[in-house]
Amino acid sequence: MQIGFIGIGLMGFPMAKNLIKSGYKLKAFNRSQDKAERLKDFGAEISVSIKDVVTSSDVIITMLTDDVAVEKVIISDEFIKNIKPNATVIDMSSINPVLSKKCAKLLKEKKINYLDAPVSGGTIGAEEASLAIMVGGDEKTFNECVDLLKILGNPTLVGPVSSGQISKLANQIIVGVTIGAVAEAITLCEKSGTNPSKMIEALSGGWADSKILQTHGKRMINKDFSPKGKTTTQLKDMTNIINAGKAVETHLPISSLIKEMYKELVTDGHGNTDHSSLYNVIEKMNKK
Repeated sequence: MQIGFIGIGLMGFPMAKNLIKSGYKLKAFNRSQDKAERLKDFGAEISVSIKDVVTSSDVIITMLTDDVAVEKVIISDEFIKNIKPNATVIDMSSINPVLSKKCAKLLKEKKINYLDAPVSGGTIGAEEASLAIMVGGDEKTFNECVDLLKILGNPTLVGPVSSGQISKLANQIIVGVTIGAVAEAITLCEKSGTNPSKMIEALSGGWADSKILQTHGKRMINKDFSPKGKTTTQLKDMTNIINAGKAVETHLPISSLIKEMYKELVTDGHGNTDHSSLYNVIEKMNKK
């Protein structure tokens, strides 16, 4: 099976690397070619165009930043006109569910299979091949690709096309809100003279314990906001969450609050910091 991989960024690089290490032949393409070139050392073939990467690929995986990037790739003539009939596109980007349906419809007209398969787990999950993979699409296509996806993490078929994106948005509600809760907990400890590291230790194994408390909490204590999951990405997800709610006439009040906090963080110039830097918004509020 020939794999085409488009989008060799923070997540795409370790994901593509794991596929190559598992024995798959892989052609890689990235708009900034130097990012794709890093895969040469692992045995990847580097493509110079979208046409080149899709023409000979049986499965094309896309891992792109947002809706605009996905539209520029999957909905482009260069992609649609050169992909093989009966090939499968697995979009692992996190995008608006409406766009997933649009991509699926367009590709189906060309006899091309499609799965929306966004992931959770960040760069650590991508490196360790332990990503949670939420898949939307038909069961036959999923079954044909499940072994491939298992190399990247733990895939689950959650429903028809766009169900993967809805599940990812549900995931991001929990992530965004929990980061906010952890930031408040750390702040309360710091302002009260309680050791926040000892608080995290004390909560270990209890109902409030979580990966976010253990990982992001320590980042907040150390004030280390080097990007693992970017603030701009979390804001994009929170915006898609609110829009998905509106589409089904559902108000999501806590998500709306967290979205505005991330918006403030980006406006203040922290768009490229880790999403745990939501701590800084609470810190700013307490300096007024």
